[in-house]
Amino acid sequence: MASTLATSSITLLSSRYHSSLPTNSLSLTAVQIFGPKFRGGFRFRTVKGVATHLNSAQQAQKIAFNESQRPVYPFSAIVGQDEMKLCLLLNVIDPKIGGVMIMGDRGTGKSTTVRSLVDLLPEIKVVAGDPYNSDPEDPEFMGVEVRERVLRGEKLQVVFSKINMVDLPLGATEDRVCGTIDIEKALTEGVKAFEPGLLAKANRGILYVDEVNLLDDHLVDVLLDSAASGWNMVEREGISIAHPARFILIGSGNPEEGELRPQLLDRFGMHAQVGTVRDAELRVKIVEERSRFDKNPKKFRDSYKEEQEKLQHQIASARSFLPCVQIDHDLKVKISKVCAELNVDGLRGDIVTNRAAKALAALKGRDKVSAEDIATVIPNCLRHRLRKDPLESIDSGLLVIEKFYKVFT
Repeated sequence: MASTLATSSITLLSSRYHSSLPTNSLSLTAVQIFGPKFRGGFRFRTVKGVATHLNSAQQAQKIAFNESQRPVYPFSAIVGQDEMKLCLLLNVIDPKIGGVMIMGDRGTGKSTTVRSLVDLLPEIKVVAGDPYNSDPEDPEFMGVEVRERVLRGEKLQVVFSKINMVDLPLGATEDRVCGTIDIEKALTEGVKAFEPGLLAKANRGILYVDEVNLLDDHLVDVLLDSAASGWNMVEREGISIAHPARFILIGSGNPEEGELRPQLLDRFGMHAQVGTVRDAELRVKIVEERSRFDKNPKKFRDSYKEEQEKLQHQIASARSFLPCVQIDHDLKVKISKVCAELNVDGLRGDIVTNRAAKALAALKGRDKVSAEDIATVIPNCLRHRLRKDPLESIDSGLLVIEKFYKVFT
């Protein structure tokens, strides 16, 4: 990421306001202020055309903060599991694909791979101080308060922030996930204030559920509601709160520990199957790499820094190039024909396959989708949408591939 951005900088004439900014603002290279001079009792002075740099104190604090965090295994250091890694990358490139469900054996690196995605996540524009990470340009991703400010003609303070990854623990309560009333504020100030939950934090980010097939039914219902509408509705103590909750839903689990409800399974855009590596040489390599990481995480991460930066740049380029990617009409017809002949319910399979194929073409730097791109992604997009036949011995992914080659050739 560039260390400077030639954008408008701000001068805050109140240290109290500056200290109230969120902690992740330390990682921002530039801040833009738009709007009236006086707001909230403080005065802002806008200086145009000046590049903003992090001062030495901020840089030192940022480095100290990063080093204090739990070290994350580098994504580019993951050995094998190409199907899972590709599904994750495509969802980062196009979040509208709808997430990915990863099912596989124990100890195959599912959660390690998902959490390693954090280093590769790009920066996005958000409204400063907004708990819902509202998009300053797209009303669809704006919270109600931000939208009202826009309608009143107010200008918004915009900052750049990395996409969030939020873990949803299996033991989380519904109030922690959806949000609840701020009791402290109600007692001290006599007002009903809403305290946002994990869904608010995950808006425009990633919501990761490990062992998703063990998730309580009441939390599954909450996820279904939010995934269906893109909004989280909270009814508490006589007040009604709604906020955007559009996120990339990533789940992982072991099929031996239980099945996932069909309604939730269908909400995942893609499905990746992970198996235990059988090749002895690869197993040895995985063990050695993990031992290196456990011995000295910082040194190990530094050895993959160049590959990580290269992959991060590739993702950023693909995201910006995605709107230019086209898919021919005859390829769209063949995708829908495959879905129809496989008796896939609904049209979600058609939509996701089109989106995933375009994201893959963008990742490869091409502006046109090929049949090869479709062949790569279509098993992951349709495998979990097929009706299960208890007498069928063949893998559902192979069924999709067989039907693909029958239609496309």
